[in-house]
Amino acid sequence: MNEFEPSSFELEKRTLLSKLDFNFVLIILALNLVGLINLYSATHGVHSQEINSLFIQQIVWLVLGWGIFFLFTFLDYQFLSRASIPIYLLNFSFLILTAFFGKVSLGAQRWIDLGFFRYQPSESMKLAMILVLARLLYRKSVEGSGMGIRDLFIPGLFILVPFLFVIEQPDLGTAMMLAATSGTMLLFVKIRRSILLSLIVSAAVAIPIGWNFLQGYQKARILTFMAPDIDPKGTGYNSIQSKIAVGSGRIVGKGFRKGTQSQLEFLPERHTDFIFSVLAEEHGFIGCLTVISLFLILFVVGIRIASQSKDKLGAILCVGILSYLFWHMFVNIGMVIGLLPIVGIPLPLLSYGGSSMLTTMAGLGIVSAVSYRRYLF
Repeated sequence: MNEFEPSSFELEKRTLLSKLDFNFVLIILALNLVGLINLYSATHGVHSQEINSLFIQQIVWLVLGWGIFFLFTFLDYQFLSRASIPIYLLNFSFLILTAFFGKVSLGAQRWIDLGFFRYQPSESMKLAMILVLARLLYRKSVEGSGMGIRDLFIPGLFILVPFLFVIEQPDLGTAMMLAATSGTMLLFVKIRRSILLSLIVSAAVAIPIGWNFLQGYQKARILTFMAPDIDPKGTGYNSIQSKIAVGSGRIVGKGFRKGTQSQLEFLPERHTDFIFSVLAEEHGFIGCLTVISLFLILFVVGIRIASQSKDKLGAILCVGILSYLFWHMFVNIGMVIGLLPIVGIPLPLLSYGGSSMLTTMAGLGIVSAVSYRRYLF
């Protein structure tokens, strides 16, 4: 062989890399970069010495996340589908453990303290539910008028059980994400109009009944969402401070690490739930538009991958993961600008959090795997 000719190993490596969707990878990297810059500012305020180590921890989660991304990219998603029920049951067992041994923080019991890491099973349950629903819907989806009651019974059980456990923690935000993601997947595979109408009517009837089962602070959040000025120093404080931060950024923002709301720590949970408020204050409308545009490009590329999938399973998986990202983005941004009630929903790829970051990167890795496998027949 000529010494200038590539070896078989190099050729194989080039072939593997050529199958990656680099547009998809670059968009994720861009959001990662924006997230790290924003998180650095959020965790390096005037009095934030006790939390600035979170920035280093986030880099660790990001490195691990990319490792998981490429692992899932090169792993056949058909294998993940076959293993979806054991994955689901394992995550569900962690939800049960959380109910008995979980760490209580801010009135909620959502985490298992592993010493080096606080694991939130409800985060990974989102991905486990997407995997098991994709398998069930792929097997049960029918043509014509859509899926009926019998077709939806088993998938409905897989949705309802973790939903009730997460509500009990209590974690209304995550439960909403489970419902919104699974609902989007059901609409994608098509269900009968009569069933859809029945679900809408049932939801309308259940809302006033469900009000009686909400925790006191959850009711207060909804009431202060409609009128935050009724308790500006209590339940309305977070919403008011967030809107002040967002509005004060105006067009171009106050500049990196020059946001008064975030740097002087008027803004609560600025490194997690209100990370977008930090972005809006420091980089203004231009910064917000840039991040939202990156997410929209990510969704467009993801939809293209779903449309080019070699099978329906891959398409359903992509739709499930993209809907998971979309609803998180929609609810997080909606709550920080005052359009939705305050709930504990992180902004994917930007908010601090190990469980959220690893779950998001694993999900994106599955979308990448669908893209990668479209070349394999």
